[in-house]
Amino acid sequence: MVLAAYEEHLAATGRGNPAYTTAARGFLRRWPHPLDWTLESLDVQLSAGTATRPFITFLLVTGRINPGWDYLVHRKLSSIWRDVPGTRIGTDLQEFITTARAQGYTQRTASAMASQVLARLLFATGKRLHDLSEEDFVALAIAGRDRERDTGRTWKHYRGAATATRAVLFHMGVLPALPPPAQSRWSYERRLAAVPDPMKSIIIAYLHRKAVTCKEGTVSSLATRLTGFATYVTGIDATLTPDRLDRCTHIEPWMTSLTTTRSTTSAAIITRADQARRILAVSNFLSDITEWGWPTAPTRKLLYRSDIPRLPQPLPRFLAPDADRRLQQALEDSPNRLAADALLLQRACGLRIGELLDLELDAVIDVPTAGSWLKIPLGKLDTERMVPIDPDILALLDRITATRSPGRPIPHPRTGRPADFLFTAHGRRLGQNEPPRVQ
Repeated sequence: MVLAAYEEHLAATGRGNPAYTTAARGFLRRWPHPLDWTLESLDVQLSAGTATRPFITFLLVTGRINPGWDYLVHRKLSSIWRDVPGTRIGTDLQEFITTARAQGYTQRTASAMASQVLARLLFATGKRLHDLSEEDFVALAIAGRDRERDTGRTWKHYRGAATATRAVLFHMGVLPALPPPAQSRWSYERRLAAVPDPMKSIIIAYLHRKAVTCKEGTVSSLATRLTGFATYVTGIDATLTPDRLDRCTHIEPWMTSLTTTRSTTSAAIITRADQARRILAVSNFLSDITEWGWPTAPTRKLLYRSDIPRLPQPLPRFLAPDADRRLQQALEDSPNRLAADALLLQRACGLRIGELLDLELDAVIDVPTAGSWLKIPLGKLDTERMVPIDPDILALLDRITATRSPGRPIPHPRTGRPADFLFTAHGRRLGQNEPPRVQ
């Protein structure tokens, strides 16, 4: 019965190679009940030849087997598209792709997410699309990390695809929450791995204490700056602790080294502003642990206000009229409409970047006898204001509304309340440093 169904499937997909049928017969002689194959070792499962793999794919897409995660994360599934039409898995994959396309993903990217992530979830669990859960993604992530550990082959690309898949499923109403970004920050222990103890343990304890009162991004920046400092001074003395720091032996040579220190991202020498931030971070670290009474705190002041480099303070420069016209035209001609229209709206209404990205779909208010106004949400000054808008800006807002990705309300990053943000791409609110990419 299974063999007859497979032969019918081959004919429907335009494949009639006798080797496929012969391989399927050999498979069924060894495992008359295909589910017994799923109990074999990973080595046995992966040993299937090129003539046998199409039969295993047929068993997968027709729901006859649900192998373990270890097989699914080792097996490539790029060829499943000719096998899924007419199956319930094919229906689920197509529904997902349709939603992903509406979120702004290209057909190629949406199909890749479906085959790389969603298909594996459906094959492993035997569930339908709308029955998937967060726990299923956790199981996939664990299997991916295990594969990375055992083979050395990175799981980074699949991790990013899984995050994007979860975001699409959130907007489909399948998952309850929008996932965190795929690129999570390294732990403090990993970031300070090159710093020997006891200095490493002291700085890690300090960062955990700062995390109580500071935002995650602030503490992450502190970790970067203190790591550079600790790496330098422990290079002079590996057993160093803050109470044994010396101004002439450690602090001044470190400050001098900052003038030739290169950025880890651009490889350029760091700016005076970055030098100032690094010195200020170390100064605050030493002052804080002294104020808190830590036993390893310095016994005397080591850094002073005069140690912080003076920064140039140039006056703001306006754009010349011809440069402004060129900028306007470049934005009008840009193929990346959402980002370009965001800048056009910011320019027209005089918005700060945070105010722009916090705009919601209901930001336009029509006032009888007074025209249309744009309600600017609470921003840097913690106040709301209204900006009058003309028909051209209304048309611009309509274009943005048509370009943004639709979906469920997204939790506001500050308040946590659900919000229909005006600027969303791929199901997420745009960030200040993350312009939408064409995918």
